[in-house]
Amino acid sequence: MFESLGDLVEQAEKDGISLGELGLRLEAEGGLRTRDEVERGLTRALAVMRGAVERGLPGDLRSVSGLVGGDAAKLTRPVGPLAGTVFTEVLAAALAVQEVNAAMGVIVAAPTAGGAGVLPGVLLGIAKLRPVSDAALIRALATAGLIGAVVAHRASLSGAEGGCQAETGAAAGMAAGAGVEMLGGSPSVAAHAVALTMQGTLGLVCDPLGGLVEVPCVYRNATGGAIALAGIEMALAGIRFPIPVDEVIDTMGEIGRTMDVRYRETAGGGLAATPTGRKLAKERLVQLRRKGE
Repeated sequence: MFESLGDLVEQAEKDGISLGELGLRLEAEGGLRTRDEVERGLTRALAVMRGAVERGLPGDLRSVSGLVGGDAAKLTRPVGPLAGTVFTEVLAAALAVQEVNAAMGVIVAAPTAGGAGVLPGVLLGIAKLRPVSDAALIRALATAGLIGAVVAHRASLSGAEGGCQAETGAAAGMAAGAGVEMLGGSPSVAAHAVALTMQGTLGLVCDPLGGLVEVPCVYRNATGGAIALAGIEMALAGIRFPIPVDEVIDTMGEIGRTMDVRYRETAGGGLAATPTGRKLAKERLVQLRRKGE
């Protein structure tokens, strides 16, 4: 059912429907939930996403290690050349969700906790400055779910299995495809947005300091949102990626399978293995042990 995004795009365009509509139909046809139940679940997910953004933006949360917190609030007062644009809205929302996650708050794992800020960051960031209804947002979540299901089938959504390209990268691809359809793009344009986005995250390692899903994970959600925006803009402008989206997903899976274990959530390489990374991890883990005594 979810083996090929290319086939799903072909089916959606043959039927004259969006990928989101196709995703809702397929989920209901699976027999585990009715369409109404699926839509209610997505409505609840949207509410949780909104709640996480709202909770994270004030800047009063801190992670258990103390390494993360307060940065989303800084982006609500941007001073750079992109201040007041969708770009800063997306970055702020993505960071907000991840700061809530790091502080043990409630988020939607989309597709995982480590990459949970990208999808709400992109969709809600766009919706804040563009006229987008809740119905369109819910349909976009269905689109993202369909894309994520294909990535899970053909590659992986796990940082421990495929590096951060399988978490933040997949989340960015999901957000790009969902964003395109939310803005009126066709299923084929959405697929190009996925390909254009995921090609930019290939090889991204998973290297959390001390094994905690905090640094650099939180900040990669913001950059993942930025890459998704690039994919959306390119696809809507008519740019077409020459490698089919399924082959891009397959490549991500192949890279993940051959990636050195140090770069797959073990904290044995990458930024986690830098002198400062090791020092910070040691200091914070000592503090956590003391708190637990």
